[in-house]
Amino acid sequence: MLKIEDITYNVEGRPLFEGASATIPTGHKVGLVGRNGAGKTTLFRLIRGELALEGGAISIPSRARIGGVAQEVPSSSTSLLDTVLAADTERSALMAEAETATEPHRIAEIQARLADIDAWSAEGRASAILKGLGFDAEAQLRPCSDFSGGWRMRVALAGVLFAQPDYLLLDEPTNYLDLEGALWLESYLQKYPHTVLIISHDRGLLNRAVQGILHLDNRKLTYWQGGYDQFARQVAERRLVLQAEAKKQEARRAHLQSFVDRFKAKASKAVQAQSRVKMLEKMETITAPEDAKKVVFTFPAPEELSPPIINIEGGAVGYGGPPILRKLSLRIDQDDRIALLGRNGEGKSTLSKLLAGKLEPCEGKMTKSSKLRIGYFAQHQVDELHIEETPLQHVMRMRPGEGQPKLRARLASFGLMADQAETAVGRLSGGQKARLSLLLATLDAPHLLILDEPTNHLDIESREALVEALTEYSGAVILVSHDMHLLSLVADRLWLVKGGAVTPYTEDLEAYRRQLLAGDEVEKPAAKPVAKPKKASRDEILALKAEVRKCEDRLTKLNEMRDRLATKLADPALYEDGRKGELETWNKKYGEVMEGLDRAEAMWLTAQEKLDAAG
Repeated sequence: MLKIEDITYNVEGRPLFEGASATIPTGHKVGLVGRNGAGKTTLFRLIRGELALEGGAISIPSRARIGGVAQEVPSSSTSLLDTVLAADTERSALMAEAETATEPHRIAEIQARLADIDAWSAEGRASAILKGLGFDAEAQLRPCSDFSGGWRMRVALAGVLFAQPDYLLLDEPTNYLDLEGALWLESYLQKYPHTVLIISHDRGLLNRAVQGILHLDNRKLTYWQGGYDQFARQVAERRLVLQAEAKKQEARRAHLQSFVDRFKAKASKAVQAQSRVKMLEKMETITAPEDAKKVVFTFPAPEELSPPIINIEGGAVGYGGPPILRKLSLRIDQDDRIALLGRNGEGKSTLSKLLAGKLEPCEGKMTKSSKLRIGYFAQHQVDELHIEETPLQHVMRMRPGEGQPKLRARLASFGLMADQAETAVGRLSGGQKARLSLLLATLDAPHLLILDEPTNHLDIESREALVEALTEYSGAVILVSHDMHLLSLVADRLWLVKGGAVTPYTEDLEAYRRQLLAGDEVEKPAAKPVAKPKKASRDEILALKAEVRKCEDRLTKLNEMRDRLATKLADPALYEDGRKGELETWNKKYGEVMEGLDRAEAMWLTAQEKLDAAG
């Protein structure tokens, strides 16, 4: 188990932990929650031993492995699959040693350990994890350097999940996942065989994938059984009880003090007055926990327009080549709340850009209300803020004619108070930057608000405030988000973007979740028409030859494993009555290796076809 005992730690003189203690039972999945800046990420660094405690102790079993997503994401020419396989360093070392070992006893030890850690099924497990995080079989053979930073973060996540550390520490892993990837991760964590600690503001994940909540508040740690909703109820009930007790105690204290004040000078009452003074001195003060600060978003209200505000008939849109989306027949009214569903790469962002006016249709007819104003928020816009400027300077540039008091009031309506208004953006938290971007997107009181992953970096209180603001907002909303809780409370219509089309999804979000987890969705987009192939360069041909050699080496190793297992299964002693369980295990291993061989052969064929086509 993980034991945190009476720990103390300060950052630049500010205490983050003072005598904090908690015990996490082995194998439990636990959500770590607390306000932004409370010290959640610092606690992870203390558990990993990256920071030195000033007091107390953190203890875990001596040989336990601790793992988390690396800060440096892979960007090498190594394929995604090989990058993930290499994350299990023990397996990689054993496989390398198996190639050169000659001493029979050591060979037996290596093979036994490889069997213990399920090395035979490693490629299948690594491939399944990558697939769950959005990489099809073809993408898994491509080098990491082909992918952007967000996608490489998924590869880093796949690596640590594949390595299966005894203590898995995940810090906001859904921030770089889409809805489909987040749901897959949630399902994977439910079945993860070891201890998990996850920092997350995703209410759905914290309700379905964890068994307990570790709450960091007021420099202390408290462990609560159950998911987030149960935790929130218990904390609210505890706050009410303590508030009532504090009120009663205050009345009792006032009554005692009143007696002392009235009779301390009277000789006949001196003893009783002195007694009450002692009672006051001994009374331990009950302090009710402070209510969480109310988080607010206030979207300005647009005037009402005649419906529809946008209408598309027979539309198509793309980026100069073949259309990404075709045969679009869509209508949006000002009271619509629409969530876009669909896997990455299917065209959700393309549709958002079309509706926002950042792309023009290449076919069909698109009409908009002449007075239509559109607000557009996408995660990349947070990264495009001017880091050397303050939030006040950002809004002054957009509203040069407005006085500072009004501009400061606008910032305050998005939770950016006086201190943050004058702080350079580069020093703000991720959540504060997201608030500023939301303010800038809604400054003109848009009739249509398009939000692409608005909750990244927002804590739970801010997400709830966003839900409230969108509920009161009188414009239309188009929403793309991995946060099921937000989608379920805001959206009343669902559009599925799939296979180049956009169609109404007639079932509810829970049905969509079940469908995704059952694997009913199309696993990869239809192949796009390819323009006239250009001749491969010498370097590209060398890379393709290297990939073929890797696939051939993989096949050779798997064939050797199969032969060793076949020899094992040919041993008559294995079929004795007392060894049925052992026989089942070896049969299972043999089946896994045969599955791995099928996959490896398919990969080799794909690599060979690419080489042949390039030649």
